[in-house]
Amino acid sequence: DDFVFHLLLHAADLVEGHLRRRLAELDLRPRQARVLDALARMGEASQVDLAREFGVTPASMSTMTARLIAAGFISRETDPDETRSNILRLTKLGSDLIVAIHAAWRDIDRLIEDRIGPNKAVALSALAKDLRDELGGHGPSV
Repeated sequence: DDFVFHLLLHAADLVEGHLRRRLAELDLRPRQARVLDALARMGEASQVDLAREFGVTPASMSTMTARLIAAGFISRETDPDETRSNILRLTKLGSDLIVAIHAAWRDIDRLIEDRIGPNKAVALSALAKDLRDELGGHGPSV
C-alpha cells in the first residue's frame, strides 16, 4: 500500500535534497534561508517573534540565529524597550543574500514544474497550501 503521508514525505525529502544542494552554493541550509527571508519581510524581530513565526522554541531559534550572527548575515542588538530581549535584523550581507535565496527557490519551483508539468505544479501548490492551512499552519505573517 502507498500511504499518502509516505509519498508526501518521500517527495518532500527529495525536493529538500535538491534545495540543500542549491543552497550549499550560498553556504546556507533551507531553514536558515527561511529565517533570513522572514527577517527581510519583518524588517526586525525578537527571537521570540521569530520562534513563534516558525513554531519552534525560543531556545531552538536562538541556536539557529547564533549561526546566522556568526556568519555575519544578521545582527543582534538589545531591545531598548525590553533590555532582556534582543532585536534581530539583516546585515548588508544578509540582505544581499535574499535575491540569491529567492533565485534558489525559483529554481526548485522550476524543477518541480519540469518534472510534473506546469498544470500539476499549480495543482500541487494549491493542494499543499490547503493541507498546510487545514493542519494549522500559515504562510508568512508579513
